[in-house]
Amino acid sequence: MKTALITGAGSGVGRDTAVALAAAGWEVALVGRRREPLEETAALIGAGHVLPADVTKPEEVTAVFDAAVAAMGRLDLLFNNAGRGAPGKPIDEMPLDDWYGVLDVNLTGAVLCARAAFAKMRAQSPQGGRIINNGSISAYAPRPGSTAYTVTKHAITGLTKCLSLDGRPFDIACGQIDIGNALTDMARPMTKGVPQADGSIAVEATMDPAHVASSVVHMASLPIEANVQFMTVMATKMPFVGRG
Repeated sequence: MKTALITGAGSGVGRDTAVALAAAGWEVALVGRRREPLEETAALIGAGHVLPADVTKPEEVTAVFDAAVAAMGRLDLLFNNAGRGAPGKPIDEMPLDDWYGVLDVNLTGAVLCARAAFAKMRAQSPQGGRIINNGSISAYAPRPGSTAYTVTKHAITGLTKCLSLDGRPFDIACGQIDIGNALTDMARPMTKGVPQADGSIAVEATMDPAHVASSVVHMASLPIEANVQFMTVMATKMPFVGRG
């Protein structure tokens, strides 16, 4: 049985991906800050290892990856999914607490988890595994007032490329899924109207997060000699191509 660790597994895309991977026969470790939502995810799939941790804290990341491998025997997949946003504001109005908070989760947390997964995959026998980073359409094209989120998501693309290169000698593949308007709590404002590049407010099309989950399952299920380097999954009618 293939094994996966999912961060941000207590809600949204993380929860849906845990359900989809379990349905596809994977054993899953569920990581997030709060135990109760993780237990709700585990109840949905009827299994899963509930491992609360704060991905911004190195000692907790190390402990949770140790616990996951102890429980599952090895680690075949990390879905590096934990993330957060911040209220939209121009950079000079952005509270520095928002900057540091988004940076800590979206980038430092992703790096810490990738580092821990890489070490486990490099050391295990047979060697190797796959890391899938949750990027965003904001890794390519920002929204107005999104400095913190957009900067971190651009950086995730750099992380993906570095992991892909550094992982080659150890059969560690890395890809990135860039998501547009999956209808999670973070995207719910899209249904009421959000700022556009021309200064207007517009309702945007959304999609079911289950489509993201099935895409992650596809990426994860490839043999290690094949890799989806970047995949964009988006609501068909959202303003991305031609944004601005």
